[in-house]
Amino acid sequence: MRWSSGFGDIKCGWVTVQQHILATLDEASAALAKLRGDTQQIGAIARAAERMINALAAGGTIFSCGNGGSMCDAMHFAEELTGRYRDNRRALRAVSISDPGYISCTANDFGYEYVFSRYLEAHGRKGDVLLGISTSGRSRNVILAAEAARKLGMTVISLTGKPASELARVSDVEVCAVGGAYADRTQELHIKIIHILIELIERKFSPENY
Repeated sequence: MRWSSGFGDIKCGWVTVQQHILATLDEASAALAKLRGDTQQIGAIARAAERMINALAAGGTIFSCGNGGSMCDAMHFAEELTGRYRDNRRALRAVSISDPGYISCTANDFGYEYVFSRYLEAHGRKGDVLLGISTSGRSRNVILAAEAARKLGMTVISLTGKPASELARVSDVEVCAVGGAYADRTQELHIKIIHILIELIERKFSPENY
């Protein structure tokens, strides 16, 4: 890489940094446009929001889980509902399965694949919702969580990035956001979908904010 006094002259191989940036934005834009044009996935988002709204209206809880970046998305989803998304309103019942003490304890005693399912065995109830996030749709611990949730009579909603995944098989509603060859584009679509779900929930319970 050759550095010069002007950022516009920075080179990264034969492609300028600006070209890399624009190519990345173009790729992200194309992934978003593909999702926007997929009526099946738009319908799945609407159904997911409806299931979440119904559960909250009945006094239920939405649990969320995932690994790595997907855990961060699960945490973001829950804190936006219990805290605040845009304007002030009452707190909504949402919990991300992300406590490090609990996860390290369960992983050490039972195995990492059980860190989400065992939590639901303790806290999940019939009528609750699980939002399971896995870009591959193959995360074993998320799949086991979905299976445990279904046994409890919970609704399972999944965010994935690969069609016909094992997680989709055990979900009541799957939103599959195909982003590209790698997980990063799918993760970007997932956070967009999460924000849409939060907004639809808020529009139901706090219409005065809109």
